[in-house]
Amino acid sequence: MNRFPLTLPRWSQRGPITLAVIALPLMLVFAASIGDMAVSYTSTAKAILNGLGVTSYVLPQTEEGIVWQYRMSRALMAACSGGGLALSGLVLQSILRNPLAEPYLLGVSAGASLGAVCVMLLGIGGSTLGVSSGAFVGSCAAFVLIMLITNGMTESPSRILLAGIAGTQLFNALTAYVVSTSANAEQSRSVMFWLLGSLSGVRWPDAILALTVTLLGLIVVLTFARALDTFSFGDEVSTTLGIPVTFVRVILLLTCALVTATLVSAIGAVGFIGLVIPHVTRMIGGPGHSRSVPLTFLIGSHFMIVADIVSRTVITHQVLPIGVVTALVGAPAFVVLLYRNRETKK
Repeated sequence: MNRFPLTLPRWSQRGPITLAVIALPLMLVFAASIGDMAVSYTSTAKAILNGLGVTSYVLPQTEEGIVWQYRMSRALMAACSGGGLALSGLVLQSILRNPLAEPYLLGVSAGASLGAVCVMLLGIGGSTLGVSSGAFVGSCAAFVLIMLITNGMTESPSRILLAGIAGTQLFNALTAYVVSTSANAEQSRSVMFWLLGSLSGVRWPDAILALTVTLLGLIVVLTFARALDTFSFGDEVSTTLGIPVTFVRVILLLTCALVTATLVSAIGAVGFIGLVIPHVTRMIGGPGHSRSVPLTFLIGSHFMIVADIVSRTVITHQVLPIGVVTALVGAPAFVVLLYRNRETKK
């Protein structure tokens, strides 16, 4: 039985993917031109070409610096984060055969939060570890714990799911304890802003790392697209078709954990992308992973870029945590998806 029955009439197999690929560079340029300081699209494009080393247009130094050093790196990180989290959600929903699975299910986000809080409030790591590094270490520690509980991810999907929930609750409780006992009012505000997700501190090294990791993750997932198709029918069917179930599951779970840990360590926890976007993708392109994998990545990228633009512009001279924007959009969207799914089953 198809666990994701909600679909709409399909476009051509390549239409949505081609459209999303063409639109992505335009979205990046658009995002780099938006902000408190107005910059024309022409000047934005020139600044980007200068930054890429393709041209040497003469532009005001302040204008070029804002576009290339701040906005463009932020836009690229938004695209990578949206694509990576959406892709991880798609993979986890397929592997665990649960439409409510999402990237933070494996405790990675909760571990990152604890690691970041320990660096920010307890000074663990001294000058060696920054907040991002502490978050990444916490993410890895949480995932290792889940692996130990589930015997290296060889347990059944339901046990992996339960272990992830238990690990998430444990690390969230530890984070709350550290904040409650060690933070003053200002520190609590800073921690809360980070936990809700923020792209404000992103610079080019972060964006390049995120781009590298997410593209590698995309390649790995595309390699196992056929195996993901068979997972929807159960482990027995996959084994019958010659799929090494345990090996594929471990590789894909490790890939999702690495992608999620890298992104969360840079921008904090941003919810609903990995939960909602895969369902939207299946509505557009159907359940086949050869199409849904690249389409999910691209739609997630577009969504996150738009969410970042909204977070920077909805309130004048103030930046909202991007997790607030994604939740305000994602929660109602998910309710609509659930309602339509119920109507489809009737």
